[in-house]
Amino acid sequence: MRRADRLFLIIHALRGRRTALPARRLAETLEVSLRTVYRDVADLQTSGVPIEGEAGIGYVLRKGADIPPLMFTAEEIEALVVGTRFVRAFAGGRLNAGAQAALLKIEAVLPPDLRERAKRSRIYAPMDWNEARSGLIDRLHEAIAAQQVLRLDYRDESGRPSLREVEPLCLACWGGVWTLGTWCRLRESFRNFRPDRIAAFAPTGEVFAESPERGIDAYLRAAGTDPAGFGG
Repeated sequence: MRRADRLFLIIHALRGRRTALPARRLAETLEVSLRTVYRDVADLQTSGVPIEGEAGIGYVLRKGADIPPLMFTAEEIEALVVGTRFVRAFAGGRLNAGAQAALLKIEAVLPPDLRERAKRSRIYAPMDWNEARSGLIDRLHEAIAAQQVLRLDYRDESGRPSLREVEPLCLACWGGVWTLGTWCRLRESFRNFRPDRIAAFAPTGEVFAESPERGIDAYLRAAGTDPAGFGG
Protein backbone atom coordinates (compact mmCIF):
# COMPACT_ATOMS: atom_id res chain seq x y z
CA MET A 1 0.00 0.00 0.00
CA ARG A 2 1.29 3.46 -0.86
CA ARG A 3 2.09 5.66 2.13
CA ALA A 4 -0.33 8.34 0.88
CA ASP A 5 -3.15 5.77 0.82
CA ARG A 6 -2.23 4.65 4.32
CA LEU A 7 -2.34 8.19 5.70
CA PHE A 8 -5.72 8.70 4.05
CA LEU A 9 -7.08 5.54 5.68
CA ILE A 10 -5.78 6.57 9.12
CA ILE A 11 -7.59 9.91 8.91
CA HIS A 12 -10.87 8.33 7.87
CA ALA A 13 -10.60 5.52 10.42
CA LEU A 14 -10.58 8.23 13.11
CA ARG A 15 -13.38 10.28 11.62
CA GLY A 16 -16.62 10.31 13.63
CA ARG A 17 -15.29 8.27 16.55
CA ARG A 18 -16.19 9.21 20.13
CA THR A 19 -13.61 6.95 21.71
CA ALA A 20 -9.92 6.54 21.00
CA LEU A 21 -8.93 4.03 18.33
CA PRO A 22 -6.02 1.87 19.54
CA ALA A 23 -2.89 1.94 17.40
CA ARG A 24 -2.81 -1.86 17.42
CA ARG A 25 -6.18 -2.03 15.67
CA LEU A 26 -4.98 0.44 13.05
CA ALA A 27 -1.86 -1.66 12.52
CA GLU A 28 -3.91 -4.84 12.06
CA THR A 29 -6.31 -3.19 9.62
CA LEU A 30 -3.52 -1.61 7.54
CA GLU A 31 -1.29 -4.68 7.85
CA VAL A 32 1.70 -2.67 9.08
CA SER A 33 3.72 -2.56 12.28
CA LEU A 34 2.83 -0.51 15.36
CA ARG A 35 5.98 1.50 14.77
CA THR A 36 4.73 2.47 11.30
CA VAL A 37 1.38 3.61 12.76
CA TYR A 38 3.11 5.72 15.41
CA ARG A 39 5.32 7.34 12.79
CA ASP A 40 2.43 8.00 10.38
CA VAL A 41 0.25 9.56 13.09
CA ALA A 42 3.13 11.76 14.24
CA ASP A 43 3.68 12.94 10.66
CA LEU A 44 -0.03 13.71 10.26
CA GLN A 45 -0.02 15.70 13.52
CA THR A 46 3.04 17.63 12.38
CA SER A 47 1.34 18.46 9.09
CA GLY A 48 -1.65 19.95 10.93
CA VAL A 49 -4.20 17.14 11.01
CA PRO A 50 -6.02 17.56 14.39
CA ILE A 51 -5.31 14.10 15.85
CA GLU A 52 -5.22 13.81 19.64
CA GLY A 53 -3.89 10.95 21.75
CA GLU A 54 -0.68 9.05 22.10
CA ALA A 55 0.96 5.65 21.71
CA GLY A 56 -0.42 3.06 24.14
CA ILE A 57 -3.76 4.89 24.58
CA GLY A 58 -5.20 5.51 21.14
CA TYR A 59 -6.12 8.34 18.83
CA VAL A 60 -9.14 10.52 18.03
CA LEU A 61 -9.78 13.48 15.79
CA ARG A 62 -10.24 16.71 17.71
CA LYS A 63 -13.93 17.53 18.15
CA GLY A 64 -15.23 19.75 15.38
CA ALA A 65 -12.52 18.76 12.91
CA ASP A 66 -13.92 19.05 9.39
CA ILE A 67 -12.77 15.90 7.59
CA PRO A 68 -14.95 14.90 4.59
CA PRO A 69 -16.51 11.40 4.73
CA LEU A 70 -15.59 8.54 2.45
CA MET A 71 -18.20 8.87 -0.29
CA PHE A 72 -19.99 5.52 -0.36
CA THR A 73 -23.75 5.21 -0.35
CA ALA A 74 -25.49 2.57 1.77
CA GLU A 75 -26.27 0.55 -1.38
CA GLU A 76 -22.63 0.68 -2.51
CA ILE A 77 -21.41 -0.56 0.87
CA GLU A 78 -23.94 -3.41 0.91
CA ALA A 79 -22.85 -4.40 -2.60
CA LEU A 80 -19.23 -4.59 -1.40
CA VAL A 81 -20.20 -6.73 1.60
CA VAL A 82 -22.32 -9.11 -0.47
CA GLY A 83 -19.59 -9.31 -3.11
CA THR A 84 -17.07 -10.25 -0.43
CA ARG A 85 -19.33 -13.02 0.84
CA PHE A 86 -19.61 -14.51 -2.64
CA VAL A 87 -15.85 -14.29 -3.16
CA ARG A 88 -15.33 -16.11 0.16
CA ALA A 89 -17.76 -18.84 -0.87
CA PHE A 90 -16.83 -19.40 -4.50
CA ALA A 91 -13.54 -17.82 -5.54
CA GLY A 92 -10.89 -19.80 -3.66
CA GLY A 93 -8.46 -19.02 -0.86
CA ARG A 94 -6.30 -16.36 -2.50
CA LEU A 95 -9.15 -14.06 -3.53
CA ASN A 96 -10.94 -14.82 -0.26
CA ALA A 97 -7.99 -13.38 1.68
CA GLY A 98 -7.82 -10.36 -0.64
CA ALA A 99 -11.54 -9.64 -0.32
CA GLN A 100 -11.42 -9.91 3.47
CA ALA A 101 -8.47 -7.53 3.70
CA ALA A 102 -10.13 -5.02 1.38
CA LEU A 103 -13.37 -5.10 3.37
CA LEU A 104 -11.52 -4.54 6.64
CA LYS A 105 -9.89 -1.45 5.20
CA ILE A 106 -13.20 -0.14 3.89
CA GLU A 107 -14.99 -0.75 7.20
CA ALA A 108 -12.21 1.05 9.05
CA VAL A 109 -13.01 4.32 7.28
CA LEU A 110 -16.82 4.15 7.27
CA PRO A 111 -19.03 6.41 9.36
CA PRO A 112 -20.78 4.38 12.13
CA ASP A 113 -24.20 4.33 10.44
CA LEU A 114 -22.84 2.86 7.21
CA ARG A 115 -20.70 0.38 9.13
CA GLU A 116 -23.81 -0.93 10.89
CA ARG A 117 -25.76 -1.06 7.64
CA ALA A 118 -23.00 -3.18 6.12
CA LYS A 119 -23.22 -5.72 8.94
CA ARG A 120 -27.02 -6.08 8.55
CA SER A 121 -27.09 -7.26 4.94
CA ARG A 122 -29.30 -10.36 4.62
CA ILE A 123 -27.80 -11.67 1.38
CA TYR A 124 -25.52 -14.65 2.08
CA ALA A 125 -23.47 -17.20 0.19
CA PRO A 126 -22.62 -20.75 1.32
CA MET A 127 -19.18 -21.30 2.83
CA ASP A 128 -18.74 -24.99 1.91
CA TRP A 129 -18.43 -24.83 -1.88
CA ASN A 130 -16.33 -27.84 -2.77
CA GLU A 131 -14.21 -26.34 -5.56
CA ALA A 132 -13.27 -23.39 -3.35
CA ARG A 133 -12.43 -25.55 -0.31
CA SER A 134 -10.38 -28.06 -2.30
CA GLY A 135 -8.08 -25.41 -3.77
CA LEU A 136 -9.10 -26.35 -7.33
CA ILE A 137 -10.24 -22.83 -8.23
CA ASP A 138 -6.98 -21.37 -6.89
CA ARG A 139 -4.89 -23.77 -8.97
CA LEU A 140 -6.86 -23.15 -12.16
CA HIS A 141 -6.70 -19.41 -11.51
CA GLU A 142 -2.92 -19.61 -11.19
CA ALA A 143 -2.67 -21.56 -14.45
CA ILE A 144 -4.75 -18.93 -16.27
CA ALA A 145 -2.60 -16.11 -14.90
CA ALA A 146 0.62 -17.91 -15.91
CA GLN A 147 -0.81 -18.89 -19.33
CA GLN A 148 0.10 -22.54 -18.75
CA VAL A 149 -1.08 -25.15 -21.22
CA LEU A 150 -2.97 -27.80 -19.22
CA ARG A 151 -3.56 -31.48 -19.82
CA LEU A 152 -7.01 -32.41 -18.51
CA ASP A 153 -8.34 -35.85 -17.57
CA TYR A 154 -12.01 -34.98 -18.07
CA ARG A 155 -15.36 -36.71 -17.62
CA ASP A 156 -18.39 -35.56 -19.59
CA GLU A 157 -21.97 -35.50 -18.31
CA SER A 158 -22.32 -39.24 -18.93
CA GLY A 159 -19.02 -40.05 -17.23
CA ARG A 160 -17.13 -40.78 -20.45
CA PRO A 161 -13.41 -39.95 -20.09
CA SER A 162 -11.29 -37.91 -22.47
CA LEU A 163 -7.83 -36.37 -22.43
CA ARG A 164 -7.63 -32.74 -23.52
CA GLU A 165 -4.78 -30.30 -23.96
CA VAL A 166 -6.14 -26.79 -23.44
CA GLU A 167 -5.14 -23.16 -23.20
CA PRO A 168 -7.08 -21.87 -20.15
CA LEU A 169 -8.55 -18.39 -20.68
CA CYS A 170 -10.99 -17.69 -17.84
CA LEU A 171 -13.14 -19.00 -15.01
CA ALA A 172 -16.83 -18.12 -14.89
CA CYS A 173 -19.46 -18.94 -12.28
CA TRP A 174 -22.94 -19.46 -13.74
CA GLY A 175 -25.51 -19.63 -10.95
CA GLY A 176 -23.35 -21.82 -8.71
CA VAL A 177 -21.65 -23.85 -11.49
CA TRP A 178 -18.07 -23.04 -12.45
CA THR A 179 -16.80 -23.38 -16.00
CA LEU A 180 -13.24 -23.19 -17.27
CA GLY A 181 -13.19 -21.37 -20.61
CA THR A 182 -10.44 -22.66 -22.90
CA TRP A 183 -9.06 -23.06 -26.38
CA CYS A 184 -9.16 -26.83 -26.86
CA ARG A 185 -6.32 -28.06 -29.04
CA LEU A 186 -8.06 -31.38 -29.76
CA ARG A 187 -11.22 -29.73 -31.13
CA GLU A 188 -9.38 -26.64 -32.43
CA SER A 189 -12.10 -24.41 -31.02
CA PHE A 190 -13.28 -22.85 -27.79
CA ARG A 191 -14.62 -25.27 -25.21
CA ASN A 192 -15.95 -25.02 -21.65
CA PHE A 193 -15.09 -27.59 -18.99
CA ARG A 194 -16.67 -27.95 -15.57
CA PRO A 195 -14.01 -28.09 -12.84
CA ASP A 196 -16.07 -30.60 -10.85
CA ARG A 197 -15.73 -33.03 -13.79
CA ILE A 198 -11.95 -32.69 -14.06
CA ALA A 199 -10.56 -35.93 -12.60
CA ALA A 200 -7.00 -34.60 -12.75
CA PHE A 201 -4.97 -31.95 -14.52
CA ALA A 202 -1.35 -30.87 -14.82
CA PRO A 203 0.65 -28.21 -16.66
CA THR A 204 2.44 -29.54 -19.72
CA GLY A 205 5.37 -27.18 -19.17
CA GLU A 206 4.41 -25.11 -22.22
CA VAL A 207 3.38 -21.46 -21.94
CA PHE A 208 0.96 -20.19 -24.57
CA ALA A 209 0.53 -16.70 -25.97
CA GLU A 210 -2.98 -15.40 -26.59
CA SER A 211 -3.78 -14.35 -30.14
CA PRO A 212 -6.67 -12.27 -31.51
CA GLU A 213 -8.19 -15.45 -32.98
CA ARG A 214 -8.06 -17.60 -29.83
CA GLY A 215 -7.64 -15.25 -26.88
CA ILE A 216 -10.09 -14.09 -24.24
CA ASP A 217 -11.83 -11.46 -26.39
CA ALA A 218 -12.45 -13.99 -29.17
CA TYR A 219 -13.71 -16.51 -26.60
CA LEU A 220 -16.20 -14.02 -25.17
CA ARG A 221 -17.45 -13.05 -28.63
CA ALA A 222 -17.92 -16.72 -29.48
CA ALA A 223 -19.95 -17.07 -26.28
CA GLY A 224 -22.16 -14.16 -27.37
CA THR A 225 -20.76 -11.76 -24.75
CA ASP A 226 -19.42 -8.27 -25.36
CA PRO A 227 -15.79 -8.28 -24.13
CA ALA A 228 -16.08 -4.61 -23.13
CA GLY A 229 -18.89 -5.34 -20.72
CA PHE A 230 -17.85 -8.75 -19.38
CA GLY A 231 -17.49 -8.64 -15.61
CA GLY A 232 -18.27 -4.92 -15.48
